[in-house]
Parts: sequence; C-alpha cells; structure tokens
Amino acid sequence: MSTTRREVLAKSGVLGAGIAFAGSIPEVFAGTAQAQGTGGGDGYGPLVEDPDGVLDLPKGFRYKVLSREGDDLRSGEGKVPSNHDGMAAFSGGHGHGGGHRHEEHARARGRGQGHDSVWLVRNHENRMDAKIGVPTVDGLTYDPEGKGGCTVLELDGDNDVRQERVGIAGTSTNCAGGHTLWNTWLTCEETEFKAGEEGYTKDHGFIFEVPFGDRHRTVPEPLTAMGRFQHEAIAIDPGTGVVYETEDAFESPFGLFYRFLPKRPRGGFDSLRAGGRLEAMRVPGVADLSVVQETGRTFHGIEWVEVPDPLARETPIRHQDFGRKGMTHAQKLEGCYWGGRCVYFVSSFAKSDEGSAADHYGQIWRYDPEGNHLTLVVVFGPDTDLQLPGEEPDNICLAPSGGLMVCEDGEGAQHVFGLTRRGKVYPMARGRQDIGTPEEPAWGEFAGVTFSPDCRTMYVNCYTPGTTFAVTGPWRH
Repeated sequence: MSTTRREVLAKSGVLGAGIAFAGSIPEVFAGTAQAQGTGGGDGYGPLVEDPDGVLDLPKGFRYKVLSREGDDLRSGEGKVPSNHDGMAAFSGGHGHGGGHRHEEHARARGRGQGHDSVWLVRNHENRMDAKIGVPTVDGLTYDPEGKGGCTVLELDGDNDVRQERVGIAGTSTNCAGGHTLWNTWLTCEETEFKAGEEGYTKDHGFIFEVPFGDRHRTVPEPLTAMGRFQHEAIAIDPGTGVVYETEDAFESPFGLFYRFLPKRPRGGFDSLRAGGRLEAMRVPGVADLSVVQETGRTFHGIEWVEVPDPLARETPIRHQDFGRKGMTHAQKLEGCYWGGRCVYFVSSFAKSDEGSAADHYGQIWRYDPEGNHLTLVVVFGPDTDLQLPGEEPDNICLAPSGGLMVCEDGEGAQHVFGLTRRGKVYPMARGRQDIGTPEEPAWGEFAGVTFSPDCRTMYVNCYTPGTTFAVTGPWRH
C-alpha cells in the first residue's frame, strides 16, 4: 500500500472512512460483561497531532512513555530489549501478583476501583539478529544463545515505573501468548528452530510460563506437552481449563488451530508441566478457512484429532500425517481470546499468491465448545477503495466501552483502531515515530494492546522502536 496515500488520508481526516467490518459485531461480545454495557458511543473523535511527534490521540487523552528500547533496565540487568510485542496487565494490589482478574470480570467489577500497582508482562520478539536481546540472567535463561524473552514492569497508581526487570531470557521470537487462570503469563515462541540451527543450543518453538511479583520465580523450561510449533497466542476456557493455541506458520501448508487438554487443568503455577493431550482442529469438508467468505457461516461437528508428535522431532506438526481426511489450515492465525462461553481467534489475512486457497483482509472466528461448532463472525477489509486501511488485524483486546481494540499490522501509517459493538470503526491512536527516511517514511506497528484491571489505562507497545505507552483519558465504561 502506498505510504503517500496513507499519509494523505491521515492528514485529511478521511482515515478509517472505508474500513469494513462485516458480520454480527455484537456476537463477538455475547455473554461477556462488555455486552451488558452502554456501547460507548461511536468513538472519541478525530486524532490530534502530537507536537512531539510520538503518538497521536483523540482530544482529552494523554500518553506516558513507560519504557524505550536501549534504556537501562531499573534492575541493572542490562538494556531494555528490542521488538516489543504481546503484553498483558495484571493487578498488583496484593503486592505479589496474585490479584489478576480476567478481562470481562475486571470490567464488570473493577470500574471506579483503583489499584496499588499494575504488573505488565511484555514479550520481545527477538531473533538472532535482534538489535538488543533480552539480557541473560542466571536462573532465568533457557538457551544462552537465544535473544528473546519477556520483561516485567511494576507500575504505581500514577503509571510511574517502580521496577523493570527480566522475566525470562534465552527464548526466541516471543510473539504473543495469554494469561492463565492462576494469574501468570504464557509466552509463546513463534519459531521452529532446533538445537544446532541458526546458532541455537536448544530446541525452540515452545510455550513458557512467566509469573510476576515476588511469589513465584520463572522456571525457564518449556511446557513441552503443549507442542513445538510457530506459536502465536493462547486462550483458556475458565470452566474446563482447556487451552486453545494459534499457529502463525510462515509458509504453506499454514498453521492449525489447537487445543490442549491438561492433566491438571486448574492446578496453579507450573501445573501445565504435568502434561496433557494436544489436539488439532479439523472442520469437515474445509481444508483452508480462507475459502469461507460469508459471515455467520457455521460448521457443526468439529473434529479434534490428537497430534501424532507434539515435539515435532522429525516433522513440523502441520506437516504430520493426521489421517486421510487431512486437517484444516489457515494463514496468519494470530490473536486468541476467551469471551463468554466461546473462544475467538483471528486470521490476519490470506493471500492466494502466498499459498492460501483464497484471499481476505482478516477474519474473526468463534468456536463454541459446548455446541462443538465454528462460526465466521467478522470479516475485515476496505469497503470500496482498496487503498484505504483496515486490513491485517493483529493483537486484539476487549475494551472498557464494550468493543474491541485492534492493532493494525499493515503497510504505511500504523494505528490502534476501536470497534464498537454496533460495528463502528474509529481511530484510537496513530504512531508518529518515523523509522524510515525523508523519501520513504515508515512507522513501527502496534502490538500488545491491553487494559489495566480498573479499565482506566490502555497499555500498548510500538514494536519498532520498542516503546511501551500508558494511555489515559475519558474512557467510557
């Protein structure tokens, strides 16, 4: 997409006019606390240009830079690493990281209640060529040659940083993840490199558990039963403890959608190490989700097939033999979250020239475990002008007003978009840190959008240059 075109749209105020979100938007929030809210209006007005050239926000909102790559970690362990990606916020009201509540419960009960502190757990999607890797720390490092990992920030009630330290090191390409039922973070490696490849000394492509506060210390060993593949995100069914996992594979055949049935589904910190069964989803008659274009289309009788070799010792899981029927693949499986009684997952895009069966600009799918059916809920994309933004949704989170916040991962100008329950799209933030040249400006994508447990602050990362923001203002609830 033309950067010049995108900049003209942004400056003219037309930005966002052609975004289309087809489908039953309220269905995305059915059964959640947000669905009981007022709907939050149609946004917060146009973006106001930041005189400091960092972050444009609507009138009445303000930002605070919490952390930048290259600065010193307050722990003294080294520099703030590069490539800020997935993130989650937890209540630190008890001082040891035990106060986190799931998003929908937090929004139902946390309005108007402050917290002594908030913990942010932040991924760093660092590969071997990362500008600044996560510092290796004794007792927290999995593979000393890995540059990825997580950092942990503790914030006070004014969003001032009390501490910032390494949560886990020696991993690779930590993209997204998700929170557990017992208030820890599962960080996901989006890679499949094995020991001896690219300079690594251990196999990669795993999920790791990262606690925060002072109650637990990270165990830098992978949760191997949850599979070795190009992980993206997870979401956990609070009723059963089943963990759903997305795979963002970079080449055809693309990723699968998984579920992990743990032996100890609600056992607490480190309980997932007890193992369980990993299964992949098969939609009868559908080999590639990209061919489904009609919102509301529902598939019944979903099959879950046990993964032959979760460790992918010889063959990547998506290439393994699941039987003559084959499996159901999808390109760019990204965000994953639990809402009400269903799990939702995002396919950022599909491109036939890259190997998908059909093209689309982004989808949200809903799987209902009780009814065992899968529904295409939302389709993203430009309405009439293909030069307009709105494609490639990446990280998403539920917003205080009863909608979604979506990190757009496309070309040109980069935004956080809001989506109301009525289907209205509005710009919430625009990155202004130019990482290009005067002739060809460029901006780093947003990632890791999440809200504080009291719904008063939106936290979001700029991937490059690695920057973590706290955004406050007149949020509607």
